[in-house]
Amino acid sequence: MEPTVDTAAESTAPARRRPAAKRPAKLDALLAAAVDRARQGVLEMAPAEQVGDHVGVVAEAERLVVHRFESKLPGYIGWQWFASLARAPRSKEITVCEIGLLPSEKSLLSPDWVPWAERVRPEEAAAEAESLADENRAEENNDGENNDGAGQTSDEAADDVDGATEAGQPDEAAAPAMVEAADQAAADPAPWAEEPTSQAGPAEANAEASA
Repeated sequence: MEPTVDTAAESTAPARRRPAAKRPAKLDALLAAAVDRARQGVLEMAPAEQVGDHVGVVAEAERLVVHRFESKLPGYIGWQWFASLARAPRSKEITVCEIGLLPSEKSLLSPDWVPWAERVRPEEAAAEAESLADENRAEENNDGENNDGAGQTSDEAADDVDGATEAGQPDEAAAPAMVEAADQAAADPAPWAEEPTSQAGPAEANAEASA
C-alpha cells in the first residue's frame, strides 16, 4: 500500500520570501551641490594650503552624502579629505556631520604587518642561537667553579685544621676558648703557688741588729 500525502497541509505552509535587494541610495541633489559647505567643514580641521580640488561626491544613505577633496598634506600621498553632509526631510539646512582623512586607491600605505618569526632571516636566527649557546656555556662554567669550592667534605676541613695547628698556626675555632682559660687562670691562681717572701739584704740585717 502506497503512503498517502497530505496535500492540504503542504498548501497551507507559508512560502519563503526572498529578501529584497538593497537599492543604492539616491544622491540628494541639494547635498551634492553643497561643495563649498563641505570644503568649509574640512577647513575647520586642515589649513587651506593642504586642501586641494574637489574629487567627487557619493551617496551613503538617504539625504546623506560624502564629499572628497584632494589632500596636499606632506607624507599622505594619494589621501583625500572628506566631509559628510546631511539634511532633515523637507529641510534645506545642511549639516556637516563628520570630517577627516581617508586613503584612496592611489594612497601610499604602510606594508602589512608580518610576525617577527616570519621576518627573521636564517643567518639572523643562527647568530641568535649561537649567542644563546655561549651564554649557557658561561653559566655552566660559573656553576662548576662554585661547586668545586663548596664540595669540600668535613674530613678534609678537619685535616686542614689539624695541619694548621701542627704548623704552629693558631686554630681560629679554639682561640676564644684559649683566651677564656687564660683570663680564668689570672683571676684564680693555683693553690700550690706560694706567696712571695721578702728577703732582706746584708745592709738591712745590720740595721735591724743595731736597733
